[in-house]
Amino acid sequence: MRLFRRSRKSSEDVPDPRTAWPEQPVPEDAAAAAVTFWEAWFALLPEVSAALGDREPHRVEHDLCTIVEALHPRLHFSLDRGHRAIYSLVLTGQEDPELRPYTDAWKAAAPPEDAIWEYHDSVPPVPDPSEVTVNLGETRIALADVRVTAKVDESAGRVDVTVFHPLIGELQPDTRMTMTFLPLDATLGERVAAERLGRVELATEEQEGRLTLLELREVVARLDPRASGIVGTPD
Repeated sequence: MRLFRRSRKSSEDVPDPRTAWPEQPVPEDAAAAAVTFWEAWFALLPEVSAALGDREPHRVEHDLCTIVEALHPRLHFSLDRGHRAIYSLVLTGQEDPELRPYTDAWKAAAPPEDAIWEYHDSVPPVPDPSEVTVNLGETRIALADVRVTAKVDESAGRVDVTVFHPLIGELQPDTRMTMTFLPLDATLGERVAAERLGRVELATEEQEGRLTLLELREVVARLDPRASGIVGTPD
């Protein structure tokens, strides 16, 4: 399963989500840019549907990158299986407040969801992260093997975590950052992870008091019910 795909500026399947982008023109009117995006989306939709039906999403990646970058050059997107519909389109600014006006405008101008498409303005949690395997370089990482420690600060409503995987030593330094954040976003959803996680560190050795990702979800859900992973209703 490919959890995330950034723009054509990276050829990696699972890039570092904190990597900076080159500067490009930014539309001044977010609402108008959102309308333009959806017009382009519907024009491209027959090709998108055909590519997904053939399991060849790379055929439309370049065109999708172009219309996403026209909305804002620092936005990221993904096409994946949906929770309420067959497919999902995710457009995210990775909780950057400067990008929120553009994702808000995009979501406000979005068409109603139907049986085929659902739309998200942040990366949603997957129903069961323990069933997900991702490719980081040449290493296949099963999220079922991820273990975390969690220290809850109830007064602040945040949780400090460390992340460990048995294959962490096989990863290149630039992909270890991805291994730190990707399992957390998949478990909690990008927005909850940004709001409820405090200090996040990568452990190179297994820690005491370790939790599975689903157990971490239960811990965070005590602070924020959105972390429960229930995605049956629209955002």
